Amino acid sequence: MKLLFDFFPLLLMFATFKMFGIYVATAVAIVATIAQVIYLKVRGKKVEPMMWIGLGIIVVAGGATIIFKNEMFIKIKPTVLFVVMAIAIAVAQFGFGKNPISVIFNHQIQAPPLVWKKLALAWIVFLMLVAVLNLYFAYYQSTDTWFLFKTFGDMGLFLVFIVAQIIWLYPYMPQEQPEAGDTPAAAAIEHKSERN
Repeated sequence: MKLLFDFFPLLLMFATFKMFGIYVATAVAIVATIAQVIYLKVRGKKVEPMMWIGLGIIVVAGGATIIFKNEMFIKIKPTVLFVVMAIAIAVAQFGFGKNPISVIFNHQIQAPPLVWKKLALAWIVFLMLVAVLNLYFAYYQSTDTWFLFKTFGDMGLFLVFIVAQIIWLYPYMPQEQPEAGDTPAAAAIEHKSERN
């Protein structure tokens, strides 16, 4: 549900682009992102720093796209956002010794510091890779192709990366303790009584 909420402006922008073109789609993306922030504030929920940064970038890049009638501003917006995210992770981890990835998991996963550090490095490399890919599609492919990559390509890359991250962290996730009736001896007794 949260993933759908996060990608809502992008999906809405893609649908609008198909019907009305890049400039109307850009305006819709700006309004949708502002609406997201307002919704969270009204519900009394915390607006994460990266959402504020994303809002600022899309307002500036989207506004420039509409004012100057130059679609390149909105097309390089994802690259700017990903680079900012990578820098923020690098500064937090290697500058202040605080791992932002562990914060996302609310410190529920008890992984060694080295694992979190490697994960932070993996996020930095991944975000820079996606940033470069976006530049390639923005400058060397058509706007239609860029939109397809932006909507489905990097969304797919993020999903695969997040699944790989969860698999990597799985050994450190808290395991549920078996209840009293779930012990092997209890299971054997229950199985025997069912056979009788």
